[in-house]
Amino acid sequence: MQQTLSQNMPLRLTLPDGNVKEFSGPVTGLDLAASIGAGLAKAALAVKWNGEMRDLMRLIEEDGKVEIITRKSPEALELIRHDTAHILAEAVQELFPGTQVTIGPNIENGFYYDFARDVPFSTDDFPKIEAKMREIVARDTPLVREVWDRHDAIKFFEAKGEKYKAELIRDLPGSETITVYAQGQWKDLCRGPHMPSTGKVGTAFKLTKLAGAYWRGDSNNAMLQRIYGTAWRDDKELQAYLTMVDEAEKRDHRKIGKELDLFHMQDEAAGSVFWHPKGWTLYRALENYVRRRIHGAGYVEVHTPQLYDSSIFKASGHWDMYGDNMFKVALKNEADPEHPQMLGLKPMNCPGHVQIFKQGIKSYRDLPLRMAEFGNCHRNEAHGAMHGLIRVRQFVQDDAHIFCTEDQIQNESLKFCELLESVYRDLGFSVARVRLADRPAVRAGSNEIWDKAENALHSALKAAGLAYDMNPGDGAFYGPKIEFYLRDAIGREWQCGTLQVDFNMPERLDALYVGEDGQKHRPVMLHRAILGTLHRFLGILIEDCAGKFPLWLAPVQVVVCTITNDAEIYANRVLSVLTKAGIRAQIDVRPEKINAKIRDHSLQKIPLILVVGKKEAEGETVAIRRFGGEAQDIMSLGEAVNSIAVECLPPDLKPAI
Repeated sequence: MQQTLSQNMPLRLTLPDGNVKEFSGPVTGLDLAASIGAGLAKAALAVKWNGEMRDLMRLIEEDGKVEIITRKSPEALELIRHDTAHILAEAVQELFPGTQVTIGPNIENGFYYDFARDVPFSTDDFPKIEAKMREIVARDTPLVREVWDRHDAIKFFEAKGEKYKAELIRDLPGSETITVYAQGQWKDLCRGPHMPSTGKVGTAFKLTKLAGAYWRGDSNNAMLQRIYGTAWRDDKELQAYLTMVDEAEKRDHRKIGKELDLFHMQDEAAGSVFWHPKGWTLYRALENYVRRRIHGAGYVEVHTPQLYDSSIFKASGHWDMYGDNMFKVALKNEADPEHPQMLGLKPMNCPGHVQIFKQGIKSYRDLPLRMAEFGNCHRNEAHGAMHGLIRVRQFVQDDAHIFCTEDQIQNESLKFCELLESVYRDLGFSVARVRLADRPAVRAGSNEIWDKAENALHSALKAAGLAYDMNPGDGAFYGPKIEFYLRDAIGREWQCGTLQVDFNMPERLDALYVGEDGQKHRPVMLHRAILGTLHRFLGILIEDCAGKFPLWLAPVQVVVCTITNDAEIYANRVLSVLTKAGIRAQIDVRPEKINAKIRDHSLQKIPLILVVGKKEAEGETVAIRRFGGEAQDIMSLGEAVNSIAVECLPPDLKPAI
C-alpha cells in the first residue's frame, strides 16, 4: 500500500536491487539519481515510479518502487523516439510557418507526426528538416512539463491557429490533467514523459517516408500529411536498422512473388490471393508436409463449412466479441422479410470442430481427440492493414483442436511444443521467443475459469523447459495463449505458432463426454497452430530465403537445358526420367546460348540446372550446375536422377542417416 508523505514520516523509495533510500521530503528523479552517484545522475533520462514512467524533474511525493532510466535501459528507445517526434514537429513549424501539428506517437522502430499544411511535403524536404532537427538537438533546450488550465490551453492553441490541438483538449475527459511541454518558446500538448532536454535525443535518427492520413483515422475528416521517422540510441543501431530495412526491401515477398511468378493480388478481390502454378506448387508442398507431420502425431483431418447461421457464432461468443472482424451475410427470409436470416463466414475453425465432436456420444476413452483442418477462413481486415500475404482477408491455417481432459492438458501441451520445434527445424527456423498472453479486458467466462486456464499454460511451459515472458491482456476472448516467435534471416521476429487453453467454448457450445465415472463432463479444448496461416508463413518464408527455396519446396527443382539442337531428343528423355522419379522438372530447348539460359534460370532461382549437349547425349550423362555455383558435376543419368530424387525429398521423408 502506498504511503503518502506526512511531516513526521520519511519518503521511502525502493530501488530495483531491494535497497531503500529515505528522504525527509519530496524529491525529483534527478535528486534520487544524484543520491546514488554522480555518474548515474549524468546518465539519467527519466524515472520509473511504481511502474509509471515520469520526467526526471517531476517530484516524487509518495513511497514506491523506483528505477532510474538511462540510455541503456529498454525503455530508453521509447523516450528517444517520443522526443524526436516533438523535435520533428518543432523543426517543421520553424521551416514551414503556418503548418499545424496534430499527433505524433511512437510506433515500432520509430515514430510519426501528422501535419496539416496546404502545400504537400516532399521527400526532398527531408534533408533540410533533418538538419533543422540536429540544430534543435544541439541547442540542448530543456523539456519542461507544465500543467495548464483547460480553457487557457484551448485559448493558447486557438490563438496560434492550432485548431487540431484545441479539438484534442476539448475532447479530453474533464478529469484529465492538461499538460503542455515547452522546448524553449515552442510548446506542444503532451502527456509525456520526456527526457530532460533536446540534447539527450542524440542524432541517430532519420526521416523515412511520407504518407497521407485522415484526422483521427476517419475518412470523413481532413487528409493530413504524415512524416515517418526512426530513432535509435546511437549511429551503430541506426545503421543496423537501415541495413535491415534495405535488405527487407530486397526480400519483399510481393516483389519476389512477382519476379518468380508465384502469385498476385488485385483490388477486385482485396485481401485474397491469386496463386499461379508455381506458387500453388509451393503452397501444396508446404501443406502436404504439415499434413504428414500432424497425421504422424495422431491427428485426424476434417473439413467444415465456411458459412454458418449466426446462431452458431452467437453461442460461441464470436458474434458479440469478434463480430467486427467477421464478414456477415443477410439472407432473405420469405417468412419474415423485415428480419433477414443472418449468416457469417467463419473467421476460425473452432466452432465447426465442436459440432463434429458433438456428433454421437464421446467417451473418456476417445480423448485426447486431435482434430485438424486446412479450412478457408475469412476475417474483415481493414483495407489499410492488409499487406501482401502477411495480412489477408482469406486464408488457411494449419489449424487443429485437441479435445482432452484437464489431466491431459500438460502432456498434450508438451507433445505440441515438441512437434512445433521439430517442424520449425525442418523449415530452417528455431523458436526465438515465447510469450504467454493472458486475459483480455473483453472476454468470455469467469475469473475462476481464466485462473485455471492460465495456470495450466504456466505449468505446461515450465514442464517443457521453455523460458517465456508475459504479453498482458492479449489473450483470445475465450482463453489465454502461448505465442511462439521465430526469427528470420535478417533478424526480424514473427509470431506464428500458438497454443490456447479454452474451458469456455466447450461449455458455450455444450460439448460433453462420458467420464470413467459414467457421468457427463466438459472437455478442455486446446486451440493450436504451428505455422499460423499458410499464407502468412509463406510470405515470411519467401523473405527469409529471398526466394532461394530449399530444394524440396522449390516449385521447379530442376531445369534441363540443351547446349545444341541435336541434344533435344536426349533432353526430353532426361525430363521424362526426372518426372517419373517425382522430381519437379522443366526443359529449355530454346535456341539461345547456354550461358543465356543459365543466367535466365538463375534469375528464377532454380536450384539445379542439368546441362546436356551432344557429348552428354552420346555418353548418357548430365552436367549438374547448382544455383549460385560455377562448378559442374558430371554424372551418369541414372546416378544423377537417383541422387537428386533423394535430395528433393521433404525432411520428414528423408532416410535416416
